Amino acid sequence: MLIFRPKKNLSRAFARFFFASRRLYANNYPIVPAAFARININFTPIMQTEPQLRKKVKTWIIVFIIGLVLSGVTAFPIETELACLANVNIFPAFMHHWIAQVYLAVKTTNQNYPYLSYGTDWLAFGHLVIATAFIGPLRNPVKNIWIIQFGMIACVMVFPLAFTAGPIRGIPIYWRCIDCCFGIFGFIPLYICYRDIKKIEALAA
Repeated sequence: MLIFRPKKNLSRAFARFFFASRRLYANNYPIVPAAFARININFTPIMQTEPQLRKKVKTWIIVFIIGLVLSGVTAFPIETELACLANVNIFPAFMHHWIAQVYLAVKTTNQNYPYLSYGTDWLAFGHLVIATAFIGPLRNPVKNIWIIQFGMIACVMVFPLAFTAGPIRGIPIYWRCIDCCFGIFGFIPLYICYRDIKKIEALAA
């Protein structure tokens, strides 16, 4: 027997239509393959087991940690990265002009005041430290759910920072939106983890 397990949000109208169609074909068209008449729809939501939820949480936390590590590591060679981006024509003209301008500023600063880049080195180090903190929920997600909450709050705080400090520092609006994408893409996996950790707590209760 074929069993379909649709999602919760499958409309009741579709269910009524399906069952009515099945009865119609079974009564009036016996030639129709009997398999169609035997199809059964189970509207009971598929419940994930605790090991499945823990595996899912671990996977998303690892993805988030990798993202933080990459963000941190790539903050060290900023001048080299900007030089590469400024020498390729894959961006729109207005964005390429901005990247070239930023590259010139960073290059000039490093030539005359190299110690200022020490600040971005600490920025990179900060990303790596935060990534290390997420080893806690990776090992015990229920006990360390507060770290997931901390990460979600930090992702939301990206928006006021980008749209408050951005205009003061002369950052174009489109670049501020790009910065906000880090908050969005960081919040999504953390929210999935938070939701599933709550399910684990409910199963353990």
